[in-house]
Amino acid sequence: MSTRIERDSMGEMQLPADSLYGASTQRAIDNFPISGKPLPLEIIHAYALIKKSAAESNGKLGLLEESAAQAIIRAADAIIAGNHDDQFPVDIYQTGSGTSTNMNVNEVIARLASQEVPDIHPNDHVNLGQSSNDTFPCAIHVASAMAIRRALIPSLDGLAEALEHKATEFHEVLKIGRTHLMDATPIRLGQEFSGWSRQAELASARAGKALDALMELPLGGTAVGTGLNAHPSFAAETIARLAEETQLPFCEAQNHFEAQSAKDACVEAHGHLNTIAISLHKIASDIRLLASGPRCSLGEITLPALQPGSSIMPGKTNPVLAEALTMVAARVIGNQATVSWCGAGGFLELNVSMPLLAACLLESIQLLAHASDAFQKNCVRGIKANEARCRELVDQSMAMVTSLVPYIGYDRAASLAKDAMLSGRTIRELCNERLDELNITRSDLENALDAAKMTGG
Repeated sequence: MSTRIERDSMGEMQLPADSLYGASTQRAIDNFPISGKPLPLEIIHAYALIKKSAAESNGKLGLLEESAAQAIIRAADAIIAGNHDDQFPVDIYQTGSGTSTNMNVNEVIARLASQEVPDIHPNDHVNLGQSSNDTFPCAIHVASAMAIRRALIPSLDGLAEALEHKATEFHEVLKIGRTHLMDATPIRLGQEFSGWSRQAELASARAGKALDALMELPLGGTAVGTGLNAHPSFAAETIARLAEETQLPFCEAQNHFEAQSAKDACVEAHGHLNTIAISLHKIASDIRLLASGPRCSLGEITLPALQPGSSIMPGKTNPVLAEALTMVAARVIGNQATVSWCGAGGFLELNVSMPLLAACLLESIQLLAHASDAFQKNCVRGIKANEARCRELVDQSMAMVTSLVPYIGYDRAASLAKDAMLSGRTIRELCNERLDELNITRSDLENALDAAKMTGG
């Protein structure tokens, strides 16, 4: 492989001849051969958007020659478009401020811009008025907010809509409810689905709250929050441009010292993602339970058969989308612990766990979005109700005795349930034989044992 020599403030470095990055990036490649996984490209693209907006501001403020500003803008646009994704190899596990990634972006933009305007410098021009300490957290907020709006909220809305459609479709299907995984009073299958639809609807609202938590940007604080070496108007100008580019209501942090030294906003945002994960786990687990069987368990609904379920048992299919969604929930819940610990990794004026925090936050957003979308499209929309099985279980349930309590009292109802359990007969059969003993008319019995009336809907 052919190489070239570049120099930075620490001296000479040898790097691939065709690389767009420079010496600082190569040092990071050499220093951090840890996971082999670079930061998500969403961070890189958001970083390029920040550099573009900064160049526009610095050009307007007279701090950059117009030709240099435009060259930087065009180079940043190329990165945003994904044209140079292979030029950002720095490992997630790097310096905690993300300085290596900031310099990686600065160097690639500078090299691209220098093809138009000679001697564009990664620090003096591309990084003008900025520090890793304010741009990296800014990139986390911008990338995460864009992903939540573009992918997560629409996928959760789609899931809520699909579940609500099933709630309407299954409204007339009566089935037995279950508490403690034991028989309870009747419920409509549509009512169960409506509960899951509301969970998904609230999950979308929580994603909106996560979005809101990320709207304050620390840009302009530079090294420690004081704004050293940044023009007084730089932050306001640049953040206004970011808001315009993203169509998100970003604003300057009320207090730059809080915004740079703490990552509470990111921890808060992921907290909402954690709650969403738990909601989705509940939905997927319930649907998996109702579909269990199909003949030797609950079997109240049928899921789409997507793939063979066993290498040894012919004809078996499994609730694969539900399982995938519960594994995503497990990952997000694990990421919650990591994000919380990273958020606690702030010492005095700087958090030093930002790259890992960024990777976990974005991974959770992407996993939840993709899994929710796949679950609703490939599973929920194809669910069928097994009405005969639902009716059978309603008839067999001893919990049907609950509606007789106003007529015969709790103790006699409990005795009736025990007799049904021991004899293997239904509540209805026993009551029809004991009308005189129970002192209840056949009309009252039929009214009390009307499963539809028990559902309240």
